[in-house]
Amino acid sequence: MIIVHEYSFRMVEHTLFNVLLRTLNPRFDSVSSVTIRNDCMKLFASKKKKLKEILRSVGKICLTTDLWTSNQTIGYMCLTVHFMDMDWKLQKRVITFCGLPPPHTGLAIADAILQCLIEWGIENKVCTVTMDNASANDVAIRNLKDNFSLKGNLYFGGRIFHVRCCAHILNLMVQDGLDEIRGIVENVRESVKYFKMSPARLHKFAEIVRQLQLPTSRRLILDVPTRWNSTYKMLESALFFKDVFPRYAERDPNYRWLPSSDDWKKADEVCKLLEVFSEATLSFSGSKYPTSNLFLPEVWKIKQMLNEKSLDERDFM
Repeated sequence: MIIVHEYSFRMVEHTLFNVLLRTLNPRFDSVSSVTIRNDCMKLFASKKKKLKEILRSVGKICLTTDLWTSNQTIGYMCLTVHFMDMDWKLQKRVITFCGLPPPHTGLAIADAILQCLIEWGIENKVCTVTMDNASANDVAIRNLKDNFSLKGNLYFGGRIFHVRCCAHILNLMVQDGLDEIRGIVENVRESVKYFKMSPARLHKFAEIVRQLQLPTSRRLILDVPTRWNSTYKMLESALFFKDVFPRYAERDPNYRWLPSSDDWKKADEVCKLLEVFSEATLSFSGSKYPTSNLFLPEVWKIKQMLNEKSLDERDFM
């Protein structure tokens, strides 16, 4: 329970927690946070040993890795191993989630990955590494490839060693496109932001939703600048509630971002376009099934859609 729900080890020392357990079992003996921590680490060591035994029997593995910086400006790296088990079922395991001190150079990334592989005893089994398109990752891949090549552990001459993250490539494409048409969604974004900044405004908005007998289970979504699919979700949710916006404007004189009918038409067209990218991204992002075989059909769908939209004479398309 402590591990699954990510509770603090000190939870076992909370008074009411102990009262609850003694109510359930009067013979319960209290334990300290140190004991719980030690038990969790013993469980971790046991699971790690078992996973090492499984990986020892695996012929080839594929890696995915990513880096990001927390709100506390601490850099982290996650490394996940993917492999087929004895029953030919696709498996994935996170083998490290560690802090990565700056600077996040390609050499530092490569060293961190190689150190982890050596610790797990799988440095001779890596077939591919999937990373996003950051320049530091390109340097890391070159260093890893050189290292594996010297030891003769580079499969297929290294031609498939570096797999570029297709979902990240789509993200870059869509971000560039959204920069060109940011004015189209501006009124929608400012409207959603205005509503979500105040519980009173959200309450008034919800009242109108109930009056129109629209489903109350859906919510407005405000997008995040670095995630294009959140812009798609924002437009999708706003279009669902578009009849609420003008009625809200009649009740709030301070609301100044009411989208026009033309804005809604443009937003609808953009939303349909983004839906194709969203479906492809979700398909590529699957972790319980192989995705390399899905690449060409999904990219072909996008290419067909872009070919059709390129003939559209409207400026915003």
